[in-house]
Amino acid sequence: MENTKTKEETAVSRSHKAVLDMVYTAIFSALICICSIISVPIGEVPISMQTFAMCVAGAMLGWKRGGTSVLVYILLGAIGLPVFAQGKGGIGILAGSTGGYIVGFIFTAIIVGIAAEKFQRKLIPLIISMIIGVAVCYALGTAWFMFVTKMDLMTSLGYCVIPFIWVDLAKITLATIIVNRLNTVIKL
Repeated sequence: MENTKTKEETAVSRSHKAVLDMVYTAIFSALICICSIISVPIGEVPISMQTFAMCVAGAMLGWKRGGTSVLVYILLGAIGLPVFAQGKGGIGILAGSTGGYIVGFIFTAIIVGIAAEKFQRKLIPLIISMIIGVAVCYALGTAWFMFVTKMDLMTSLGYCVIPFIWVDLAKITLATIIVNRLNTVIKL
């Protein structure tokens, strides 16, 4: 009888963890949606709080749940919900000039999540992983932007990367501070 109880407790514990994982993923998907709508149009690519949200999701949830929360966000936008920057939605946004950045967000969250798990959310590894994650997003997004717009590399960087470097470094700083503070009180 004792073994049965242990098995039952283990099953309940696993299902409890699965429910919590879904809740955390949904909460961070909602956070990403909200941060994406907060945007300032400055040309082809708006300034938004998306990269901030991706970094926080990856750092707080780890690579698997953080990546999943970004994927849920992208799927919500793909089916037409207005969750992308400037309240846009639809598969056309993913196929458009900024779609590569949106897909790159998955890699940002995964890279940050791997580092957060491996280094227990320590400050310096978090900062480095966020910079690498955003750089990977820049690379994927810029490559896609060049493919769609037929612009050369330097012109594309001028539209899509150079104006955003300082803003994204500020968002990384903010994300690191928030994760560092939250990590002391919340264990996700």
